[in-house]
Amino acid sequence: MWIGLLLLSGLLLYLALRLRRRAARNQRMSGLPEGKLVYADTGRWSAVAKPYFSERYRLTGKPDYLVDTDDGLVPVEVKRSAAPPGGRAYDSHVMQLAAYCLLIEEVDGETPPHGFIRYADATVQIDWTDDLRDLLLDTLEEMRDDLGRRDVARSHDDPARCAACGVRHGCGREAL
Repeated sequence: MWIGLLLLSGLLLYLALRLRRRAARNQRMSGLPEGKLVYADTGRWSAVAKPYFSERYRLTGKPDYLVDTDDGLVPVEVKRSAAPPGGRAYDSHVMQLAAYCLLIEEVDGETPPHGFIRYADATVQIDWTDDLRDLLLDTLEEMRDDLGRRDVARSHDDPARCAACGVRHGCGREAL
């Protein structure tokens, strides 16, 4: 009887260690930082998440994930595409993540130290700095100014983006 209990205990310990190792591997592969997942807008693990909204900045958004880490609340934005060359993130993705940092700061009252953009092949950390905040606020102001204009200059310097554009047939301009 004791031998059976000892064998069962050993088997359970072995299984627990394997599950722990698998969980750690899955954590690394997910691109999420270590911490408690407090918000998810992927539809896989929870109901549709309520958007963050700031009346002050007239801004709303829903990060894919929000993780409560030892450093504080950290937004994670997941992209299906590969990361751009050079270990950087696309500027538009950085601005999107910056908007989430601003919203978290405004709504939760906690300043994120950084956020992550998880590409299909890499994870890029973006620090939430005063310079990035200023750039975001300037960009939002420019966008709001453009809302009142009849003709807004569009960027045509990304051939892949132009090729995928849903209104390229009526644009009248070719990609550079």
